[in-house]
Amino acid sequence: MTNAPRRQPEQQAPPVQKLQVRYAKRGRARFTSHRDFSRAFERALRRAGVPMAYSSGYNPHQRVSFANASPTGAATEAEYLEIGLREVADPDAVRAALDAALPDGLHVLEVVVAPPGGIADRLTASTWEIGVAGVPREVLERAVASLLAADHAEVERMTKTGLRTFDARAAIIGLEVVGDDTLRLVSAHSTPLVRPDDVLQALGRVDDAFAPTDPPLLTRRAQGTWDGARVVGPFEAHPGE
Repeated sequence: MTNAPRRQPEQQAPPVQKLQVRYAKRGRARFTSHRDFSRAFERALRRAGVPMAYSSGYNPHQRVSFANASPTGAATEAEYLEIGLREVADPDAVRAALDAALPDGLHVLEVVVAPPGGIADRLTASTWEIGVAGVPREVLERAVASLLAADHAEVERMTKTGLRTFDARAAIIGLEVVGDDTLRLVSAHSTPLVRPDDVLQALGRVDDAFAPTDPPLLTRRAQGTWDGARVVGPFEAHPGE
């Protein structure tokens, strides 16, 4: 007895429209992991009736592409993703429907028709607000000055392949004290990606007095490309456009 050949899965049509989405995580939703957010977003797509395109293969899935998600525990006003649709839809209607379908603390802020090329090409830098408790302002200013004056700042991070050492200083575009307990960081998206907690580790290495008493409060305020003065979001007009 011969086994019947395995039936090939149905091939799905390519998307007829791609939309790019900016979303926020606020309040307690900042503790939502990327995996939990992706599941919540896929449920919201179904509840909102968004006409999603699906991938081909034996396990078709919604065409959703996430870009450079913020770390768990960080609030954000500037996360991005792209969805592919099987029908043309109004971006404003999709935004309203998705925002209403998401849990508290997760918000869809903007939806636009995707321009040619991937969104990742326009996500090369971030602006972060970092709240650090228990560090006197003069220590903050001294540690920031020392780090900016350094050529290198080696930090360590545990990865899936073990402990990794890398230079956090190279990714820092700007770092300043903007309040008695608040820093503003502008960082390039390097490889490996330098996160705000890596910069905080670097500050502690250049100044022993830099020792926050509580976990830092991280908020990504902007994500996009650095134009020499600020981080320009991917939905904003860029110089020369």
